[in-house]
Amino acid sequence: MQVGLHALGIGTGARRPVIDAVAGAAESCGFATLWSGEHVVMVDRTSSRYPYSDDGRIAVPATADWIDPLIGLSFVAAATSTIGVATGVLLLPEHNPVLVAKQAATLDSLSGGRLTLGVGVGWSREEFEALGVPFARRGARTEEYVAAMRTVWRDDVASFVGEFVRLDSVRVNPKPVRDRAIPIVFGGNSDAALRRVAAVGDGWYGFNLDGVADVAGRLEFLRARCRESGRDITELRLAVALRNPQDDDVAKLADLGVTELVIVDAPPAEPRLAADRVSALADRWIPAAARG
Repeated sequence: MQVGLHALGIGTGARRPVIDAVAGAAESCGFATLWSGEHVVMVDRTSSRYPYSDDGRIAVPATADWIDPLIGLSFVAAATSTIGVATGVLLLPEHNPVLVAKQAATLDSLSGGRLTLGVGVGWSREEFEALGVPFARRGARTEEYVAAMRTVWRDDVASFVGEFVRLDSVRVNPKPVRDRAIPIVFGGNSDAALRRVAAVGDGWYGFNLDGVADVAGRLEFLRARCRESGRDITELRLAVALRNPQDDDVAKLADLGVTELVIVDAPPAEPRLAADRVSALADRWIPAAARG
C-alpha cells in the first residue's frame, strides 16, 4: 500500500515557497501522491451541509486562500519529477468539461503523465448559484462530463451528443500521456458516489472516514456495486483518508484492499520547517504501509 499526502492548496499551503518545499520533501521522503482539493467559492453563512463532518460544517474558514488545484498542482509538478499529483477533488459539474479536459491533459503532459483527476459532484448550493450552474442533477452532469472528457482525450476529432454536452468534430490537444487517458477517481462516501465509482470510475477517494470499520462498510457496498456492473474491485484505485488514523490501521486497510492511505496534514507556515514536518510524517506512515 502506498501513502499519499493531502497538504497543499489552502492557507499556508497556497503559498509558492511552501508548495515548493513540501512538494520536494514529499518526493524525497517517498510519498506516492500529493493531493489538492477545490472550492471556487466560499461563503460566510451557508445552509448547505458539509458531508464530511459530524456537525455539517467545513473546518476551513471562508476567508482562507484556496488556490485552483490544477494551477497549484502545476507548480507541484514543476518542483518535482516523480511524485504523483491528484485533485482531491475537483468539483467537475461547476466547470466546462472541454476546458477541464484541456487543462488536465496539459498538466498531465507537462508532468510526464503524473496526474490523477479526482472529481466530485459538490455539496454547496451557494457555490453552484454563484457560478450559475444548476445544483439539481449535478450527479448526472458529472457522469456525462466524464464521458465527454474521455472522448476528447481519446479521439483526434471528437464528437459527443448528450443532455449537457454537444461537440461536433472538434480537436482538443495535447492528449494525455498514458494511452490518451487520465485516471479519474470519484470522491464522496455516499451510496450514490460509490455507485458512480463502480459504474464509470477508475477509483475512489474516500475522504475523512471515521475509521477502518467505516472503510470496510463502504468497500463492502462498493464491491457489491462492482459485481452488478460486471467489474472487479481490484481493478480500482482505492485511496482513503481517515479523520484520526492510528498506526495499527495501516495493516487493516491493506487487508481490505486499500491501495493508498492519504494523510491529511496542514503544512507548516514557514518553508524551512517543511522538511522536518514531512519527514516526520513519512517516518511514521511509509514503513507501516510497506509492511502492510
